[in-house]
Amino acid sequence: MNLKRVLWATAILGLLICGFIAYQIYSAIFSPNTQFNNEEAFVYIHSDASFADVKESLEPLLKDISSFEAVAKRKGYVANIKPGKYALKKGMNNNEIINTLRSANLPVRVSFNNQESLQDLAGRIAEQIEADSVSLLQAFNDPGFLNTSHFDEDSKLGMYLPNTYEFFWNTNAKSFRDRMFKEYERFWNEERRAKAKNLGLTPNQVIALAAVVQKETVKSDERPRVAGVYLNRVKKGMLLQADPTVIYAIKKETGNYDTIIKRVLYRDLEMDSPYNTYKYVGIPPGPITMPDISSIDAVLNPEKHDYLYFVADVSNFGYHMFAKTLEQHNRNKVQYTRWLNEQKVLR
Repeated sequence: MNLKRVLWATAILGLLICGFIAYQIYSAIFSPNTQFNNEEAFVYIHSDASFADVKESLEPLLKDISSFEAVAKRKGYVANIKPGKYALKKGMNNNEIINTLRSANLPVRVSFNNQESLQDLAGRIAEQIEADSVSLLQAFNDPGFLNTSHFDEDSKLGMYLPNTYEFFWNTNAKSFRDRMFKEYERFWNEERRAKAKNLGLTPNQVIALAAVVQKETVKSDERPRVAGVYLNRVKKGMLLQADPTVIYAIKKETGNYDTIIKRVLYRDLEMDSPYNTYKYVGIPPGPITMPDISSIDAVLNPEKHDYLYFVADVSNFGYHMFAKTLEQHNRNKVQYTRWLNEQKVLR
């Protein structure tokens, strides 16, 4: 009888111990383990992250980092870390957290607008994905890539079309650049290439001219008219005489793209630069900024007219006054020059 009692007691104790261990395991795996108040929190895991780095990122978000580590080891996550951006939901347990970190890499929306240099673009993109600005700039300027993709020192800025794109946060510099080239190729479909050819222009020339249009007017509804002016001048072999190209030439010469120039002076027009359209006939060798798609399409679909000149309209800011003759243009120009003097805009 005593032996039976001992056996029963031992069995019951064993069951209790097993039950306690099972509860501990269940609790570690399936009990909520978040401690943030928002509905979700984002975690960024770098491509070279170790498990120690992951724990450091998660520690402020979890109640019990030790239980997370135990479950991570049991599920083999420690040796199979996946970089990316992940969303942890409030109340998640360790099992759900690890499953999320394994397979729920979130895309991010990457946006950029009218950058004037690849340095500026690299800095803008580095704020939105894992790749840093140095690696991005190296990828943008890679001679082998530029050669195979048919871009050069002047035209390479035009490959990047301002827009919003989806990427995984852990995208590297080369992958970002290659994706942008695919977007460029997709944009230049047969229809757009045919329109460029009908104008006697290459895609790079269209983008270079669109960049001038972009700088001349912020009004997208006016861009086809401005594009028409420049195309009329190109057909006649006239100088484009676009002030934004002179401003860009100055910035390129100094290397300071943050320079603010509101007024082009007569001495600026003598600057010897292929971007100075007061001195050199034709379209600049490359874009002076990244033009919007609206500006590119304005060049491809210009307004048909006989205008050869335009000047800012101070009675309707943002828009311009257009003229067919130099005499009419000079009359229109008086109101703008007077306004600049009144505002004391000297540079």
